[in-house]
Amino acid sequence: MSKQRIKQLIEDRTDQDGLTETGIPGVRLFRATQAIPCVPAVYEPSVVAIVSGSKEAVLDGHRYVYDDSSYLCCPMSMPVKAGTPNASTDNPLYGVFISLNQRVMTELTLEMENVGGALPALKSDLRAQGIRLAEWGEGFTDALQRLLQLGANPTDAAVLGDARLRELYYAILQGEAGLFVRQAFGAGNAIARSIAHVSSHLDAPISIHDMAAHAGMSRAVFHRKFKQVTTMAPIQFVKSMRLNNAAMKIAGGMTVNEAAIDVGYVSPSQFSREFKRLYGQSPRQWSNGHHVAIGSA
Repeated sequence: MSKQRIKQLIEDRTDQDGLTETGIPGVRLFRATQAIPCVPAVYEPSVVAIVSGSKEAVLDGHRYVYDDSSYLCCPMSMPVKAGTPNASTDNPLYGVFISLNQRVMTELTLEMENVGGALPALKSDLRAQGIRLAEWGEGFTDALQRLLQLGANPTDAAVLGDARLRELYYAILQGEAGLFVRQAFGAGNAIARSIAHVSSHLDAPISIHDMAAHAGMSRAVFHRKFKQVTTMAPIQFVKSMRLNNAAMKIAGGMTVNEAAIDVGYVSPSQFSREFKRLYGQSPRQWSNGHHVAIGSA
C-alpha cells in the first residue's frame, strides 16, 4: 500500500486538467499542469489529498501549503482563497477531493463517542480553526488506495463504494485531525450546524440573531464561539461566503448582476463596493480577468 500506487491510479484516470469523476459519489480526482494563483473559493465539508506537487489555501490571512506529506481537512463550509501556484507540465499536481457526507460522518462520530475508550488520545489545537492539515498515516493511505481501486470497475464502485468511503471516513476520524473533525460532526456541533444553514441560505437575509438562534445560543456567546471556530466574526464570515461564491460564479461565466442576486445582494452598488473592497477589483474587472474552471482552484 503506497502513495506511489495512489498516484498511478490518479494518473491513469485523468487525461485533462480539472476534476474527474470516479463513479463514487463525492470522490473526484484532479490534475493541474499550469500555475493557478490563489483565487476566491468555497470549500464545502471535504478532505483534499495531494500525491504529487503542492496546493495552497488561505483562510482569513492564514496560509496552508500542503503536499503528499499532509492532507487538508475542512469539516465545515469555509470561504477561502485556493490555488496551485507551483504546478507546471514538468511538475504536475495530482490529487483527490473527498466530500464529507454529513449523515455518515455524524453516525461514525457518535458511534466513536459512544464507544468512548476506543478513541485515540488527541489534543485540541486552538490554531486549527476552520481548516487543518493532517499528516498522512498508514490507515488513511490504505483506505484511500482501497477506495480508488474501485474506480476501474463500475460494478465494484456501485456495490462497495459506500463501504470503502465509510472506511476512509473512519481513518480520517482516527487520524491526526480526528478530534478537530469530530468536533464538527459530533453531538455538540452547534457552530457547524449554523455554518451549514448559512451555506445553504446565502440568497436569503441572514442576521447574527438568526444564526445564534439556530445554534441555540445567546448572541454574545455565539459571536465568541463562532470566532474561535472560524477566526472570523459571523457577519464577516457571511460576507466572505457570499462574495467568494459570487466570484466563483462570475469566473464560471455568470453575469455580475446574476451572481450578486444569487448570493443574496439586492443592491448592485453595495455588491460592487464590497466586492472591490475585498478583491481590489470591480466585479466587471474580475469577470474580464478570472474566467477559470469552477473547482480548478
